[in-house]
Amino acid sequence: MAIMLSRHVLQHGKPEERTSIIKQLAGQIVKMSQQKFASNVVEKCLSFGSPEERQILINEMLGTTDENEPLQAMMKDQFANYVVQKVLETCDDHNRELILSRIKVHLNALKRYTYGKHIVARVEKLIAAGERHIGVSSQSCRD
Repeated sequence: MAIMLSRHVLQHGKPEERTSIIKQLAGQIVKMSQQKFASNVVEKCLSFGSPEERQILINEMLGTTDENEPLQAMMKDQFANYVVQKVLETCDDHNRELILSRIKVHLNALKRYTYGKHIVARVEKLIAAGERHIGVSSQSCRD
């Protein structure tokens, strides 16, 4: 019930209510992302949170080391992989590039995991879209 209410508040509630929920999740993002219904709440936080609130969640996912341990665990998880995909969909360009650079290191290993394959497909789609965008941009510069 609390999770259902949280999802509704994140989408339709006041900014201060949303902020309160995100603050309660802080420090638990990876754990919550690995649970069926709680992962939906984290996704809603990413969709409806402010850029600053999204940054809190992203920082926690990336962890404090270059080893990407929280992100690696999430990419292989049956529920958390969707949170990683939502991050890629909702973050700004700078964070997307940072996250993609950390994911690309693990692409071959992710192909061996059922849920990691979802991340590989999303990353390949983003890379292809980026190349098309760059191709269009450079084409228009020549005209």
